Amino acid sequence: MGKKTGSAGRFEARYGKTLRQKVLSIEKNQRKKQKCPYCKNFTAKRVSMGIYLCRKCDSKFTGGAYAV
Repeated sequence: MGKKTGSAGRFEARYGKTLRQKVLSIEKNQRKKQKCPYCKNFTAKRVSMGIYLCRKCDSKFTGGAYAV
């Protein structure tokens, strides 16, 4: 994976540049730390699709499956 392609590099030259860029932006956003609605800190991580776990207050909550 290069700097430009990131996680979308697994698609190599398939599917077109625009779709690979959309996938890259979605996956970057879902892997970053999210804001916990209970303790208001950016310590929540995605566990699975739409399920997040706060590492500070140990609360589990649901959210969007992905954001564009």
